[in-house]
Amino acid sequence: MPIAYEELDQVKANFVPLSPLSFIERTAKVYPDRLSVIHGERRYTWSQTYARTRQLASALKKIGIGKGDTVAIMGANTPETYEAHFGVPMTGAVLNTLNIRLDAATISFILDHGEAKVLLTDREFSPIIKKALKKCSSKPLVIDINDALVSGGELIGKMDYEAFINSGDHEYDWQLPEDEWQALSLNYTSGTTGNPKGVVYSHRGAYMNSIGNAMAWDLNQGPIYLWTLPMFHCNGWCFPWTIAAYGGTNVCLRNVSAKGIYDAIAEHRIDHFCGAPIVLGMVVNSAKAEIKPFDYTIEVMTAGAPPPSAILQKISKAGFRVTHTYGLTETYGPATVCAWQDAWDELRDEEKAAMNARQGVNYAILDKLNVINPNTMQPVPPDGETMGEVMFRGNNVMKGYLKNPKATEAATDNGWFHSGDLGVMHPDGYIQLKDRSKDIIISGGENISSIEVEDTLYKHPSVLAAAVVAKEDEKWGETPCAFIELKPDTSTVTEEQIISFCRDNLAHFKCPRHVIFGDLPKTSTGKIQKFILRDRTKE
Repeated sequence: MPIAYEELDQVKANFVPLSPLSFIERTAKVYPDRLSVIHGERRYTWSQTYARTRQLASALKKIGIGKGDTVAIMGANTPETYEAHFGVPMTGAVLNTLNIRLDAATISFILDHGEAKVLLTDREFSPIIKKALKKCSSKPLVIDINDALVSGGELIGKMDYEAFINSGDHEYDWQLPEDEWQALSLNYTSGTTGNPKGVVYSHRGAYMNSIGNAMAWDLNQGPIYLWTLPMFHCNGWCFPWTIAAYGGTNVCLRNVSAKGIYDAIAEHRIDHFCGAPIVLGMVVNSAKAEIKPFDYTIEVMTAGAPPPSAILQKISKAGFRVTHTYGLTETYGPATVCAWQDAWDELRDEEKAAMNARQGVNYAILDKLNVINPNTMQPVPPDGETMGEVMFRGNNVMKGYLKNPKATEAATDNGWFHSGDLGVMHPDGYIQLKDRSKDIIISGGENISSIEVEDTLYKHPSVLAAAVVAKEDEKWGETPCAFIELKPDTSTVTEEQIISFCRDNLAHFKCPRHVIFGDLPKTSTGKIQKFILRDRTKE
């Protein structure tokens, strides 16, 4: 007879649901007087930040917010946005961080689709929020974030954030979710269609990826972390929770610039920050007057568009050590890391950068990572040449797409999350991206749907046909490049006019930087051959 191991039951003493909310409670007890958040002249300790998150949760609970409700925030990197990552889910509600660069129509769609009951909004973004709310089918309760560092904008809400949380109890008795699979946050990604898809995170997944971040980065206790990465991006790649777990100090940077980064390094002795390759470009291309010397190594985590090896080489010479990661909104942000090998220390600088430009291996908390032929579902040979689709399996894969079971099923078919990114597997087991089958353009860390841009171009009265592909850009990584066939007798239309039209109808970061006129290459069935257009962008 086998030993009766299964007779040992799961009880309260030996099983507690995993949630990143547990991190802040522990840190507030262990390091109550350590600085938690710095923003301009404002300073908070961990005991104060914990109290403020409980006040927020209590205030939300008093107005009826609870399990399954959505609370949206249109916020910059400020203490309020950081606090929302704890205070909102403490009620059982789901946090929806809005991309501050989106246009009013898209924000309106997100607020309606996510059924937001409360909207916390920074006064800087009041013009776009006012337009979005006019388009909404239902109106959430609006609460203003009145940041002293903002000179413009207006207060459009029922009350401001400080007054709102002051109505709450700083000793609010919140509870961990009964089920760790419960939804924690909602993040929208453009995918390949104009309408964004709502990616749902669980408490368990966020907990796991928060720890995965620390393991991938070899994080030590008490990091001084600079918020160059927007907290709205995949919940800041789960770093609001990671930094809480490690008792670090969150230094907020409202507007990211080379000067702002170097000033923060000089004033606060920053030792960690994250960002898309564009942030790395800012640092290495800084004006001499902006650069402030430092005598230690600063750790930088980058993800987004694959970073150019030349940028990696330059930034490493400037005193920064880059950890290159890769992931998607659907994987809670980074899920792979280009784990450094000791043997690479002997390589020339350009060879080191080339190795570090690869997307690497799975996070320790990700169960499986592979490059697979999507037709046969067999792994491609690890020859560094045969392309397949990058696929993931593990606890840091999303719960699914909100109200979109077909898309969820397609994305998680055959037991794998299908990224839509094409890559190769190298002999050493490291993956490298080669293309994006979904035609997503990643510009400065932002996902841009080529179809959404094309739809806008087709609205121009002179456009007969349009196709948009990514064009390499030294600063942004990639930018949209539009190829356009004009209608007869409209040859006087200029590149400037097309770009201006797009800027009137799209968020500016989505607009083409280059427009090329001429016949579009098509298959016999009339499908535009985008791979030919991509080659043309390099000419």
